Amino acid sequence: MEQILSNHDRVQLDQRIAEAEKLTNAQIVLAVVKRSDSYAELPWKAFALGASFAGLVSFLIGLLLSDRASNTMVILSVAAILAAGAVFSLLAVFIHPFARLFLSAHRAETEVQQYAESLFLSREMFATSGRTGILMLISLFERHVVILPDKGLSNRLTGDAMQNIIKQMTGHLAQNKVSLAMEAGLEKLTKVLESSATGGWNGKDELSNEILEEKGV
Repeated sequence: MEQILSNHDRVQLDQRIAEAEKLTNAQIVLAVVKRSDSYAELPWKAFALGASFAGLVSFLIGLLLSDRASNTMVILSVAAILAAGAVFSLLAVFIHPFARLFLSAHRAETEVQQYAESLFLSREMFATSGRTGILMLISLFERHVVILPDKGLSNRLTGDAMQNIIKQMTGHLAQNKVSLAMEAGLEKLTKVLESSATGGWNGKDELSNEILEEKGV
């Protein structure tokens, strides 16, 4: 799989993670996935729109040329409807901004949340002594961010605080600046958690600082 982040970005973010962990007493994992679901229905939705649009155009042309209608025109109309549907379907497969037009915000949010939860469990991010692991995941296709803290951080990181962090990230993500989005998220997360950090840094790096990159579904 082609790398999403450059080696330079990885090194810089690794350093930022280490600094943030020392200030917050949290174990931070950054992850980026290309897409959280296959969304097999999107090409079909695009096909339906393309076919409907072509059907409407064919109908209007038929009304205007009703006195000259022929079997050939009917065949051409059917062919145009199918061709338009096929073109729209292919656009949804290969052009992500076009495909996103057919994806509901609720569906995208649900799938990215489920992917983040699965990744959290499969990577055993709960296996820290103080249950202070936190996953910050970016899903590129959906342009969606999920922050998933373990229960040891539940009193230190409210839902509103997480939404504010996500807002800091999504502006960069809309411009496909993944590295800047992660840096902004780390900076805001550090500010939120630093004030409630107690006991000082214990020096343990219980979760790897390696940034996870996955193709997804």
